[in-house]
Amino acid sequence: MMRGRRHYAVAVRRGPGDVVLQSRETASYTERHPLLKRPFIRGIIALGESFLLGLRALEFSANQLMEAEGEGEITTREMVVTIILALGMTVLLFIALPLFIRQIISGYLPGIFWRNLSEGVVRVLILMGYILAVSVVKDIQRVFAYHGAEHQVIHTYEAGEELTVENARKKSPLHPRCGTSFLLFVVLISALVFSFLGEQTMLMRFLSRLLLLPVIAGISYEIIKLAGKNQSIFLWQWLSWPGLLLQRLTTRPPDDEQLQVAIMALQEVLNQEEKKETQPLPSQTGLRSTAGKMKSEVDSGV
Repeated sequence: MMRGRRHYAVAVRRGPGDVVLQSRETASYTERHPLLKRPFIRGIIALGESFLLGLRALEFSANQLMEAEGEGEITTREMVVTIILALGMTVLLFIALPLFIRQIISGYLPGIFWRNLSEGVVRVLILMGYILAVSVVKDIQRVFAYHGAEHQVIHTYEAGEELTVENARKKSPLHPRCGTSFLLFVVLISALVFSFLGEQTMLMRFLSRLLLLPVIAGISYEIIKLAGKNQSIFLWQWLSWPGLLLQRLTTRPPDDEQLQVAIMALQEVLNQEEKKETQPLPSQTGLRSTAGKMKSEVDSGV
C-alpha cells in the first residue's frame, strides 16, 4: 500500500501476471481542521488514520486472494472480530504482560524508577521476540519482502529517478520513516516516560499506560518526521539507527515481481494526485494545493 497526500493505492498480486489495483481518495482530518495539524496532535491523528487505512488495505487484499482461490469475501462480522482480537492481543502483549512480569521481578529491584524501567525493557524484548517469532513463517517472510519493496520504490521516487525495477533494485530496503521505526520509538519513549511515574496500584498502572499511549504516539511521530527530513544531520541519523536496525528483521530483499507491484501502487497514487492537481478544490473542504509537495508526502502504508 502506498499513500499520498490525498489518495492511497493498494496493489495485490493474485497470481502470475494478475495484479489488482484499488485507489481511493483520502483527505486527512489534519487538512480539514488546521488545529489538528499542530505538533504532537497530528501524530495522534496520523496513527488513527494509518490504522484505519491499514484495515481497509488488509480487507481488500484478503478478499482478492480469497476470490482467486474461489472462496467468498470476508464478512463485516469477521472483520470486526479480527479487529477486536488484534487489539486485545496488542493490549495483552504490550501492556498487561509487561506489567505482570514487572510485578514478579519488582522485589529484586531497588526503587520505583528501576521497577518501571524494567517494564519498558520487558516491552522491548517482547516486541523483538514477537517479530523474530513471526519472521519464521513463510507467508510473513513474503510480507516482509513486500515491505522492503515499498521502501526501495519510495527511495527511488525520492531520488528523482524513473520508477523502474532496475532503479529500485539498487536501493536500500530500510527507510527512516517506516512504521517499524515508529513502533520502536513508541516502545522506547514509553519506557522512558513510565520510568518517572510514581508508585501506583496495578489498576492505575494499567490505565496510565493505556491513556498515555496517544501522547507517546504524538511524540514518536514528531521524532520520526524530523529524522526523516534531516538525515544529513548526525543527531537525526543516530536517532534513526535503532529503527533501521529493527527493520532488518521486518524487511526482506524483494524479487522483481514484488518490486513491480510496489511500483504499480506508487504510480497509481501519483497518477491520482496529478489528476487532482488539475482540478480546482472546493473552498469548503479546506484542502490545500499539494503542488511541489508530493516528494515529502508519499510514503508506504507500513
